[in-house]
Amino acid sequence: MTQVPADAATPVVSAFYDRFPYPGDPLEDGPPPGYNWRWCVDAALAFCTGSLPPRGPAAESLRILDAGCGTGVSSDYLAHLNPGSELLAVDISAGALAVARERLRRSGGDQRSAVRIEQRSLLDLAGEDPFDYINSVGVLHHLRQPQAGLASLAALLKPGGVLHLFLYADGGRWEIHRSQRALALLAVGTGMEGLRLGRQLFDMLPESNRLARHQRERWAIDTAADANFADMYLHPQETSYNLASLFAFVESVDLDFVGFSNPQIWDPARLLKGELLERARALPQRQQWQLVEELDPDISHFEFFLSRGPLAQTNWQADDALLAAQGRRNPCLWGWPGTALLDSDMAPLDLSAEGFTLLQALEAAGPDTALGQLPLGWSESQLLAAARTLLGQRVLLLRPPGGGAGAT
Repeated sequence: MTQVPADAATPVVSAFYDRFPYPGDPLEDGPPPGYNWRWCVDAALAFCTGSLPPRGPAAESLRILDAGCGTGVSSDYLAHLNPGSELLAVDISAGALAVARERLRRSGGDQRSAVRIEQRSLLDLAGEDPFDYINSVGVLHHLRQPQAGLASLAALLKPGGVLHLFLYADGGRWEIHRSQRALALLAVGTGMEGLRLGRQLFDMLPESNRLARHQRERWAIDTAADANFADMYLHPQETSYNLASLFAFVESVDLDFVGFSNPQIWDPARLLKGELLERARALPQRQQWQLVEELDPDISHFEFFLSRGPLAQTNWQADDALLAAQGRRNPCLWGWPGTALLDSDMAPLDLSAEGFTLLQALEAAGPDTALGQLPLGWSESQLLAAARTLLGQRVLLLRPPGGGAGAT
């Protein structure tokens, strides 16, 4: 399906991505390598609320929108990490979508979920049923009117649904912006000549030049593919934000800010200690984030969750609620089954013997078995301690008894 573009930048941006289908990740025969937990709806909602979402009716499939799917990297993960879901992946570039269709065919993603891949603007999705989860990574900042894009996505979200966004941040793109402006002044264009001359520029600048050093030390791997280099330095339409303008942008629609999906980046303890950390901790949350933004000029993007309506929170402090909960292993782990893993953020994690045994027992028992009913032969205190450790490691995902929220 092709619709008339609704954003002024659509024709030029579409033509750009037809020339440089993005992202330039290679196609794979078989499931995509690794994972991104933000594209696993169970893991994302457990992060946002502390618990797994309620189970819907047996015939009701999870509805997911990948708004601005490009060459289908995110769509591939969404299809594999949410089997049985209904996935609509849209983009304005026919060239990028041709790659996306081939990617999901070769990976088997189109067999894992009911996938529709369509050439449509995220502004032109009126008439679609609402979605449980919307993913839009690196898209809204390429619209001439990003607020219209956010409003369109907000209207497509179910009550209690979650939207994951990724937008450029001003601070960490200082060198990128200067390089973009320099290439624009040199009138290299946004095609293959621009690509050739852009790469030549970084090769030609003195080794000590800040822009060349930044490209070489930080972005060389990310921009190895021509499409990725072009997307970073030659894009014809781009907006970026600071923290203040980001929240003004978010507050322009009727959605709630749930939190950053990379919260460790926004923790002052990453940068401070002692008395200065104590002072930072005393600040309101928004000012703590502002402090981190000021102290870390390398933050190049914002990634965060929004929800339609406040989300009920579960903290599992009550022993009886934890024992009655139904659990599952976080599917976004590398190295399972085993005790030496990479966790959901790809960081090394060593499971305890008790944690490993508990996860094995959960997988053997099935999804409706309460933790307290697992045939482990442990004391209640031993079971509770092991479960809370796994919860803290985001290895164990829990659903309150009956499938609803409300455990505290």
